[in-house]
Amino acid sequence: MKKFDSYSSALETLRRSKDQDLENEFVRGGIIAKFSLQFELGWKLLKELMKYEGDRVAATGSPREIIKAAYAYYDWMDEEIWLHMLRDRNDTAHIYDAELAERLVATIIDQYIPEFERMNNNIAERYADIL
Repeated sequence: MKKFDSYSSALETLRRSKDQDLENEFVRGGIIAKFSLQFELGWKLLKELMKYEGDRVAATGSPREIIKAAYAYYDWMDEEIWLHMLRDRNDTAHIYDAELAERLVATIIDQYIPEFERMNNNIAERYADIL
């Protein structure tokens, strides 16, 4: 499945965030941009899987609706983290403060990347036959 391949490939890059110079504002900006991309790929992958599962919300669902529907299917998903990711992704266009960017990067590394990893591993296991 192309969406899963794109998601996994982008995650490979994002995983390297913690090994970068986090004091460098360009690096922080890059991590935030990669996070935004990863989130987009993630909710769209969930949407595709909801279609596969026959869920009607997949036809017209917004990211929030897709996340809520996916949470009902996947016990490994942390709905609260995904909803925080949605909020942070929506706010990334408005981050002009270096301190806010630093906090977001720390959250990406400490909470969001592990959640993206959990999704990657669980989808790979559950949908091995269609991936």
